[in-house]
Amino acid sequence: MSQPWPATDIARTILEGFDDYREHFRRITLGARERFEQARWQDIQHAAAARINLYEEKVAEVNGWLRKRFAAQLLLEVEQWPLVKSAYIRLIDPRLDDELSETWYNSLFCSLFSHDQISDGCMFIHTTRPSMRSHERAAQIRTYRPDGGLKGLLRTVFADYAFEVPFANLEGDLERLQEQLRECLPDWVSKDPSLVLELFTPVLYRNKGAYLVGRLHNRDEQWPLVIPLLHREGQGLEADALITDEAQVSIIFSFTRSYFMVDVSVPAEFVNFLKRILPGKHIAELYTSIGFYKHGKSEFYRALINHLANSDDRFIMAPGVRGMVMSVFTLPGFNTVFKIIKDRFSPSKTVDRATVIDKYRLVKSVDRVGRMADTQEFADFRFPVAKFEPDCLAELLELAPSTVVCEGDTVLIRHCWTERRMTPLNLYLEQASPAQVLEVLEDYGLAIKQLAAANIFPGDMLLKNFGVTRHGRVVFYDYDEICLLTEVNFRRIPPPRYPEDELSGEPWYSIGPHDVFPEEFPPFLFADITQRRLFSRLHGELYDAGYWQGVQAAILQGKVIDVFPYRRKVR
Repeated sequence: MSQPWPATDIARTILEGFDDYREHFRRITLGARERFEQARWQDIQHAAAARINLYEEKVAEVNGWLRKRFAAQLLLEVEQWPLVKSAYIRLIDPRLDDELSETWYNSLFCSLFSHDQISDGCMFIHTTRPSMRSHERAAQIRTYRPDGGLKGLLRTVFADYAFEVPFANLEGDLERLQEQLRECLPDWVSKDPSLVLELFTPVLYRNKGAYLVGRLHNRDEQWPLVIPLLHREGQGLEADALITDEAQVSIIFSFTRSYFMVDVSVPAEFVNFLKRILPGKHIAELYTSIGFYKHGKSEFYRALINHLANSDDRFIMAPGVRGMVMSVFTLPGFNTVFKIIKDRFSPSKTVDRATVIDKYRLVKSVDRVGRMADTQEFADFRFPVAKFEPDCLAELLELAPSTVVCEGDTVLIRHCWTERRMTPLNLYLEQASPAQVLEVLEDYGLAIKQLAAANIFPGDMLLKNFGVTRHGRVVFYDYDEICLLTEVNFRRIPPPRYPEDELSGEPWYSIGPHDVFPEEFPPFLFADITQRRLFSRLHGELYDAGYWQGVQAAILQGKVIDVFPYRRKVR
């Protein structure tokens, strides 16, 4: 008589692995407060990268547990996996992080089987978790009423959110924040007896900042509220700003930022709370913003298949100049682009496929400082042929036949990245007013400088490789030539040896593989002479090798340069 198939034991092993992952994730996250208080800025960067890498490391480890505890032949009997799924559902039903545990199960299933075995019977294509009701309150909330005035309310807040490091000038901070709060809200609000401040109890940490996050509301209206705190080494803490503008708060939680460290026992409740104060954000982006990027990927995929099932949208090639390395396509009604690597690159490109993949994965783990779009990597997407415009599908099949394959009525995309769709900067400038040109070129220069501050050199800084977000911010999104700034050799062009040197079509000086000559940037970046002159006035130092060498020196000395995700008041 054959032994019963060990569905419950397999499900329990997967869940044990999830608990182990969550414990390690939480341990890294809980260290954020101490790292902030001790101003250990480089440790913060290392911890952020370690937490991102943790997921795949633990999936591989649990895959090994399964193979060790159960016969490989038995494990791969895919027709039995609906039994594992059913057992797993029973195990996760009482949990408070059950939606994350579904994603974990999916990751383990995909680590064992090829993607053509994916089905909703074997794994969680659709969630089995009840959706959060919009009126539910998050459990980890502190509530305040301004009975003693706005300054008294703020004083109570800072007493509740005490740190081991004292404030350098708490009274001055309270005065300034009270003034900012009065400026941000209508005059009558501060006198409204129904006014309530709700703050999420755990503090959010990212880079060199700590953030109190919540909302102000009365019977009729609400405003998001974020208070960033800084640690001025040798001086103490400082409340840097008070932000109630929804667009600014949205930027703080942007897809261009690193992930927050925040200890949330019930992730769905906190995401639901954030969704109330940032209704324009998709929950995939909110889960991702607090470090659950794999579950963000699950939510993104569910939104995508739902969109395809309920619309007539068809894939088209993305607007803009065609890339030399990547082909980019999109759905007009879905705010995402899909990027695949071409089989053959332009002759001017010296990278290979493996290098491009490494560079895109690098972006996942570095500090994106609000200037690089986050990506999600997917394997074996399957879409109906009918969901592609014929010319789009023809172009993809021609340029990337090893990645894009037609299988009857289905298109298989073997490997791709997804990114938020933006307006390419070169196209934006073609339609921009003079005021918009000034604003966006100012931000373009800031984007390059802030990437440099994070030890990132874009490589190819052409306008077509930057996008403009819905908030008007300039973001880099083409990573095939990206590298660490400290790997680049910035040089000044040496003077000509003879008058004939300047007339020669060839340089009179040697050029190494990592050499960059910033003096050559102006005509390379701007064909439009007016834009070139304007950018030179705004950010002319970017054309000087000495500027770049100075940033390199600061990074090599261990300095973590401040980059703020919000507008700061002039002190």
